[in-house]
Amino acid sequence: MTERRLDRSGGQTLWKQLQQDLVRRLRAGEFDDLFPGELALVEDYAVSRHTVRQALAKLRADGLIVAERGRQPRVATTPEIRQPMGALYSLFSSVEASGLPQHSVVRVLDVRADGVIASRLDLEGSSPLVYLERVRFAGDEPLALDRVWLPKTLAAGLLDADFSHTSLYNELASRTGLRLDHGREDIRAVNPTPAERALLHCPADAAAFSINRLGHAQGRKIEWRHTVVRGDRFALAAEFSAHEGYRLTPATKATALH
Repeated sequence: MTERRLDRSGGQTLWKQLQQDLVRRLRAGEFDDLFPGELALVEDYAVSRHTVRQALAKLRADGLIVAERGRQPRVATTPEIRQPMGALYSLFSSVEASGLPQHSVVRVLDVRADGVIASRLDLEGSSPLVYLERVRFAGDEPLALDRVWLPKTLAAGLLDADFSHTSLYNELASRTGLRLDHGREDIRAVNPTPAERALLHCPADAAAFSINRLGHAQGRKIEWRHTVVRGDRFALAAEFSAHEGYRLTPATKATALH
């Protein structure tokens, strides 16, 4: 067997390099039939058993493999984030509830004008808006591309917030005193754009959910949000009863932002 080479110059720890290479091979489908055991990885990468165990521990923590004592590791079923329908929710909370660590990579946090979005918030077209764009992660894998616009007159205090590991709604409440009390969502299945697919590491054949949300607080519109969520990692859940049932209102007009 050909030895897989790791960089031993000291720039990055061997276990982290091993973990990243195993993630790459997992995504490529190399382990769909069988995940190698510790001894096979020791031989394949010419590293110590301790290094292999560190890499596997990270894969387990991220929900990518299942490894029980005395049994060979196996590829885990893709974790699914479940989101309730008909309730104001936080994606941050849903990911945490699934048992996966979550974090965000902030791509943009600034002030800008957008006439289309301003009109949806019942503002003048030139009104300044706080704009936040994040890639949301569940474990080591991207889950969603999240774009949010809020009136600067209300949300200026968010500009110095660290959104790498916090909820927008928590920050909004603590910094402005505003809490969303109701809203509307339009949800549809879409094929991600090439740029979105690259950011989310979407499989070539995976569709996504496009979610547009208009959030209200204290009688006014304060949030327009567009989220693209990986369809292979996300599900919507609804509760109903024989007496009350539930009602879904079909969207009559597309409101995509692209």
